[in-house]
Amino acid sequence: MRRIEGDWFPGGIPDNVEVQEGAYIETASSFSRFRSLRPSAVRMGKNSSAYAGCMFDLGPDAELDVGPWTLFNGLWVIADAKVSIGAFGLISWNVVVMDCYRVVHDIDARRRQLEAFAASRDLNLLSRHSASDAPRPVVIEDNVWIGFDCCILPGVRIGSGSVVGARSVVATDVPANCLAAGNPARVVRNLGAEERQHG
Repeated sequence: MRRIEGDWFPGGIPDNVEVQEGAYIETASSFSRFRSLRPSAVRMGKNSSAYAGCMFDLGPDAELDVGPWTLFNGLWVIADAKVSIGAFGLISWNVVVMDCYRVVHDIDARRRQLEAFAASRDLNLLSRHSASDAPRPVVIEDNVWIGFDCCILPGVRIGSGSVVGARSVVATDVPANCLAAGNPARVVRNLGAEERQHG
């Protein structure tokens, strides 16, 4: 574990988290739900930033890749497989990106899973999936802006240069260079070259 100078949180950054040159993690509390055993579980790209309120809730086999110059404010990643976020991304407050639901869909199986969890309080029980509920990796490509309070669901790919409007629930892929919004999110319009260049 590596301590962050001046951090109020008593823990540290796990050894299997790679923090490249210039990357910034405000507090190690972001790893309080981190359980990944992967040798290189998190890769924070050059000059990327994770500010207070971020939570990296990674199960034992999960990975998170973050590209250079990407900024998070209060992002919660729930992963049991893999979440990839590209370069020059901007992810606003209270966004949830999840590659799994952490409970099975079948009612009887879910009841048994929750009873077992209540008896043991072992978070790893919630990372055990049936074949039909297996995690599905999430990919957020380069230059993506995600507005506050969004939820990105398992298996989604958001194309390069796209914007997701605030409070959207993204259940299907978003093509490159477009604006998507709503619940469920739909493409509102394509972004022209000038919008992509100047925001």
